[in-house]
Amino acid sequence: MSIIEIRSVKKIYNTSSVAVEALKEISFTVRKGEFTAIVGPSGSGKTTLLNIIGGLDFVSSGSVLLNGNDITAMSEGALIDFRLNHIGFVFQAYNLIPVLTALENVEFVLFLQNVEKKERRQRAIELLSRVGLTDRMESKPSELSGGQQQRVAVARALASRPDFILADEPTANLDSHTAESLLDLMQDLNKEYGMTFIFSTHDSKVIKRARRVITLEDGEITNDSGEGF
Repeated sequence: MSIIEIRSVKKIYNTSSVAVEALKEISFTVRKGEFTAIVGPSGSGKTTLLNIIGGLDFVSSGSVLLNGNDITAMSEGALIDFRLNHIGFVFQAYNLIPVLTALENVEFVLFLQNVEKKERRQRAIELLSRVGLTDRMESKPSELSGGQQQRVAVARALASRPDFILADEPTANLDSHTAESLLDLMQDLNKEYGMTFIFSTHDSKVIKRARRVITLEDGEITNDSGEGF
């Protein structure tokens, strides 16, 4: 079953002097349970594509269907609600709230979903335990290593029970051992829960583990190792 359908997506950035075509008629689908890496050199369009899938950027033309819902036709308010309830994000810079503990960071997305206090606390504790942070739940981001912060980010991404998780260069700020540990965790979640992961990455460690690799160059797909997955 396809949960993501990208249909003839173009993205043009207009600067003061020139129009830059970041994506050129991109089309592909992603099925539930995929572990997919979008790769390519800097400027190839991979982060732009990931942001468009996540509703963080807008298409110039074409459409993006997530579980049959065309997010390119949604109002801003509807899109915000859809992102909150259907998409999990893991960012290179972690994007944790500095003044909140690890537990509170995970709980925050559930607070936005109006989940009752007792349930959101229980779900956050379970997720942090699942990512190996049982003893760091009361720590603030500044008290955690980069790998621990990224594990909090993964727990937060899972908290909303999303349809899929988008991960933008999630291992970029991590040492090799920590990156491998994080990827082990993501693969386990993929296998155990059928959680769909789509990565934007330069990292060979991520690429080696991906079951599908989509290569972008100059805004176009030049190779798709998993077509027909």
